[in-house]
Amino acid sequence: MALRLPTQLATPGKFHHHHHRTKIHSALSWRRTLTPDAAHLSSHSSPSISPSSTGRCYVVKCTAETAGAVNLAPGTPLRPTSILVIGATGTLGRQVVRRALDEGYDVRCLVRPRPSPADFLRDWGATVVNADLSKPETIPATLVGIHTIIDCATGRPEEPIKKVDWEGKVALIQCAKAMGIQKYVFFSIHNCDKHPEVPLMEIKYCTEKFIQDSGLTHIIIRLCGFMQGLIGQYAVPILEEKSVWGTDAPTRIAYMDTQDIARLTFIALRNEEINGKLLTFAGPRAWTTQEVITLCERLAGQDANVTIVPVSVLRLTRQVTRFFEWTNDVADRLTFSEVLTSDIVFSVPMTETYTLLGVDSKDIVTLEKYLQDYFTNILKKLKDLKAQSKQADIYF
Repeated sequence: MALRLPTQLATPGKFHHHHHRTKIHSALSWRRTLTPDAAHLSSHSSPSISPSSTGRCYVVKCTAETAGAVNLAPGTPLRPTSILVIGATGTLGRQVVRRALDEGYDVRCLVRPRPSPADFLRDWGATVVNADLSKPETIPATLVGIHTIIDCATGRPEEPIKKVDWEGKVALIQCAKAMGIQKYVFFSIHNCDKHPEVPLMEIKYCTEKFIQDSGLTHIIIRLCGFMQGLIGQYAVPILEEKSVWGTDAPTRIAYMDTQDIARLTFIALRNEEINGKLLTFAGPRAWTTQEVITLCERLAGQDANVTIVPVSVLRLTRQVTRFFEWTNDVADRLTFSEVLTSDIVFSVPMTETYTLLGVDSKDIVTLEKYLQDYFTNILKKLKDLKAQSKQADIYF
């Protein structure tokens, strides 16, 4: 079935995939060590991590060479509407898929082989292909016939961070370059360039630089936080009268609805003037943890059982876990948690971005509206379930 071309999509001429033999030159380097002196590190060859307050340094070194292609020849013309979504089953990825399908794109989703197949993506109308970023040999076949890659993927919590988020992404970018992909959209983390002590943020920053140096036409979008993540973290535990975990830090995060992120992404994708730019998407207001909990309590009509974890405990736990090789990745994620619970504001003014994209700020969902809709719907369902339960008691 032929899919309609989005009415606002720029179509600058014809694009081709080249049927060719590729020669990819790769030199990956990943170094994770503890050293008492950071003076031995070079700040010129690759990003590195500054010393911690204890005088020790956790080093992440990300280096890779871009891919080269030879023996290029004309191939089959590509439609600018053919896109590949990486991380399509995730919180953001599934919204990107839905938006793309709604706007008439021909969507292919790269999904790792799994016991429970991603049937919902097929039900929506997307094509699902199996591949694994940690196995580079599975990547090239998924790129055939693709014009644009939208990369929403981040490694699972149980996986070593470097496996997917660095080595896998480098392999993907190299394949994209070698196979003539026309555009690469990459989702990163706000302030990733300011926290080299956090491996995930450092890798995101390294990947940004690698994409910029690859020669691919690209758009990099840094994100602050997802509203959807607050449901499992605060809303559900409050409704179930379980403990809600918070910290004593005044961190403020401008959460954004992933549906809005997806919508703005495709507006940016259609605007050729945004190619090569680095954008940051932030919600209308930055919230502290306590403010979010208070909002959830008001909307739920009940108090939360809040357990406060001091930031000092997170710091101590991180330092202890670093002494054991098998807890390195736990320590990595605790470091990320520590940044999110420090005195930092994860937000940016969006006026210029809205103007660039031609978006009205009034069309962006606020956290109050998002959570109000959630609690209204869930409380209504709970009320209906109680009513049905009473009827069942009468009849049985």
